[in-house]
Amino acid sequence: MHNSENVQVGARVLILEPAYVAGKMGVVFCPEQLSDDKPSDRWLIKVDDENILVSLTRNEFRVID
Repeated sequence: MHNSENVQVGARVLILEPAYVAGKMGVVFCPEQLSDDKPSDRWLIKVDDENILVSLTRNEFRVID
């Protein structure tokens, strides 16, 4: 199950990992859902100024607001 502590859809985040997006800002898009509609422990993050979503665990980003 995902840990939603301090994470809300729409929150601004600083991406810490992976290296190709580290240091960039993003917005929490939604919690990732598994194919059986169960929540995972990952979040989909829309990277600012790029047309990509990344799937990150809670320790790969920091909520900034």
